[in-house]
Amino acid sequence: MKALLTRSLTLRALAVLALIIVGEIANGTVRTLFITPRVGDLAARQIGTVSGSVLILMVAWVCSPWLRASTRRAQWAVGLLWVVLMMAFEVAFGRLVTGVSWARLAADYSLARGGLLGLGMAWLLCAPSLAHTIRQKSAWPGRNLAE
Repeated sequence: MKALLTRSLTLRALAVLALIIVGEIANGTVRTLFITPRVGDLAARQIGTVSGSVLILMVAWVCSPWLRASTRRAQWAVGLLWVVLMMAFEVAFGRLVTGVSWARLAADYSLARGGLLGLGMAWLLCAPSLAHTIRQKSAWPGRNLAE
């Protein structure tokens, strides 16, 4: 069986994820400095999830031709890789850098408690496939956006 993620695709996926993480750190900084004081912590985190989701799709869309995950299976494999690594990053960054509690981390994923991060991770999973689909649908005849 052929591997879904070749070495080169994995390396490109990691590079794109690094861009997403940098963007998410900037998103979190803006949220903390400017949005939280105005709307409160929970609402700011919810807004941050929405703005982060837009950011993720933008990065995935821009990087889609370079990523070259041409099959649906490869796109979903990239999305799964991104989710696993992003969740690990979220936990490590949250616990080790910002010192948030396990309860707070869990609350970010709990819809019942207003947390939208689980939806954000689902969006991250879908982002490579969605970005590829948007690029293909917006392509005009004779133009191959994957080149």
